[in-house]
Amino acid sequence: MPSSADIDIDYLIETCRLAGAAILQLYDGAIEVQLKADASPLTLADLRSQAIIAERLRQAFPEVPLLAEENAEQAPYEVRRHWRALWLVDPLDGTKEFLKRNGQFTVNIALIEGRRPALGFVYAPALGKLYYGGPELGAFRLEADGTRTRLPETERAGGPRRIVGSLSHHSPEMDRYLEEQRRLHGEIEFVQMGSALKVCLVAEGRADVYPRLGTTMEWDTAAAHAVASGAGRKLVRWGSAEELSYNKEDLRNDWFIVE
Repeated sequence: MPSSADIDIDYLIETCRLAGAAILQLYDGAIEVQLKADASPLTLADLRSQAIIAERLRQAFPEVPLLAEENAEQAPYEVRRHWRALWLVDPLDGTKEFLKRNGQFTVNIALIEGRRPALGFVYAPALGKLYYGGPELGAFRLEADGTRTRLPETERAGGPRRIVGSLSHHSPEMDRYLEEQRRLHGEIEFVQMGSALKVCLVAEGRADVYPRLGTTMEWDTAAAHAVASGAGRKLVRWGSAEELSYNKEDLRNDWFIVE
């Protein structure tokens, strides 16, 4: 069983890019949408991306099981609870943003060891940006031209408190949080963004905090959680100092905050 230290980073970067390229092939054409049981959208781009990722991970790491958004029902907890390590994958995070064609969708691949994210890759193919990292590796942003920047790139100092939130999942709880922040800090700046890019914005140092006061799944957060950890940030349960854990019986996350 490989550890995060044994992983070929370039192989995972190439895997993200191949999956992203498959998504972009469908980006400008007519997109057929199915609705899953939870009423969330599913497209051919989700399925093609997952097939590419699953095949490449199986080829390179046949001993590490895969848990992905579109195959979660095939991996009951009675089996998963014995896994010491696993790949946790969201082949197209932000399908709603993909359908809106605003570019704010990502390919997420995370290696989970001992219920914690050891390594994560978040690729935004329409933006040409790839974030990767982990608690032992550090965190980095890789541009389409090969420029690599260690994160955090900048530390927030002065100016209004910058809070990042969901573009497609706003809630009354978030409104109350923003009002409380205005009382505490005066002027605030609220930035709405899609997919795992919200966590990466905090990891870069371009936002102070990202609260998620609503439902997410483990595959939504694991890869960006690893990146945030590599950048010295914390992704913890709301009202707690405890970091999110993974491969739980219930794959839904608690509310959380990144800062």
